[in-house]
Amino acid sequence: MFIKASHQFGKPGLQVLEFERYMGATTEGGAMTGHERGTSWFLAQLKPNCARIADKHLTRQGFRTLLPLEEETRQRNGKFVTADRPLFPGYIFVAFDAARGLWRQVNSTYGITRLVSFGREPTAVPLDLVSQIMLRCDADGKLLPPKVLKPGDQVALTKGPFANFVAEVEKIAPDRRVWVLMEIMGGQKRVALGADQLRTI
Repeated sequence: MFIKASHQFGKPGLQVLEFERYMGATTEGGAMTGHERGTSWFLAQLKPNCARIADKHLTRQGFRTLLPLEEETRQRNGKFVTADRPLFPGYIFVAFDAARGLWRQVNSTYGITRLVSFGREPTAVPLDLVSQIMLRCDADGKLLPPKVLKPGDQVALTKGPFANFVAEVEKIAPDRRVWVLMEIMGGQKRVALGADQLRTI
């Protein structure tokens, strides 16, 4: 399954060591669980130019995959050409139950170099990272156009101690912070948040 993504999800063109360093920092303290009981998402490093081949072979074996793509326009021979490119070059997300030893099957899949690990076994990707990508895509895996927030919009907080609280957008500051109004213990509280901490409802 190929999914379009955008620069919202991270820096494009991350090198292998940089992304693995990020993985190590975000998974410290325990692996996150996946969408299905016993299933987690992992990151597999691809062999050069093998993204589609690896995705095809993993899918045939019954694995769920996620390969975020972004649209990029480049100039070639005096013309501008637009094409999809991986958001995280050299990587593909794979979901499976590690307790069943399926990671060995992934590692031996054509087009895969290895699963990213920080020890003897592969390290699970934080579920919220995968979820944020999926939430921005439609049922066909196409990236939904970003919704521009405006005063009066109802939003849900996605991070922090008030995660899942519903709030109302009061105003958008020049520095792009979003001021929201929340009902807490019978009173109204005004809070400034980043747009990436909010989800429209």
